[in-house]
Amino acid sequence: MRGRRRAEHEPGYVLHTYPYKESSLIVEVFTRRFGRVALLARGARRPRSALRGVLLAFHPLRFGWSTSAAGESSLGNLIGADWAGKLAPLGGRGLMCGFYLNELLLKLLPRDDAHEALFDHYTGALSRLAAREPPAAVLRAFERRLLAELGYAPLLDREAASGAPIDPARHYAYEPDRGPLAGGAGVMRVSGQTLLDVAADEYGRPETREEARALMRALIAQRLHGQVLHTRAILMELNEL
Repeated sequence: MRGRRRAEHEPGYVLHTYPYKESSLIVEVFTRRFGRVALLARGARRPRSALRGVLLAFHPLRFGWSTSAAGESSLGNLIGADWAGKLAPLGGRGLMCGFYLNELLLKLLPRDDAHEALFDHYTGALSRLAAREPPAAVLRAFERRLLAELGYAPLLDREAASGAPIDPARHYAYEPDRGPLAGGAGVMRVSGQTLLDVAADEYGRPETREEARALMRALIAQRLHGQVLHTRAILMELNEL
């Protein structure tokens, strides 16, 4: 197949599907070696399609597709998708949190940009949600790693101006572009203990959960550039985000 590239047996997850014409789907997938990829699943909506019942979110799959070599961001043609193991199903708040993770990836992760470590973190986050771990801890940990993968790792362990270690007994003004400032007068104030807890993925303190939620919301909003996270509104009503 001159002029085309193929991927075979690539681990990945469905992030979202869109109807295309009468019987097809455009499938946004998150794969281990290729990152976020958009694929055309021809005839996937037909009653007898082998893809019906397979292209589901939150299930580990293996994908095969071909892509024109003319441009890496062009729409690929899905050749096949098969089950690749099993994760316990998500339900209730865990399911909504899973949709939130997918929306984050769709809106923040560029296409055709591999993030193998983030793929592993995503798999781990789904497993933790399925095991009914506290959703706030799972979401905050994934948000922090997503920002780091995109090159915007939040500064948490030292003061931005002086480089001094964070004092757990102090409060800091957090500027998204710089980090925590001991003498700052910013609107967002975070305790040193919360910053250290977030760095260690420790969310046992109620104060840490509340402040970390506000901190991550502000940091992510800066990268969304005005885009709206629709799942966030629902999760806010459930007091999880």
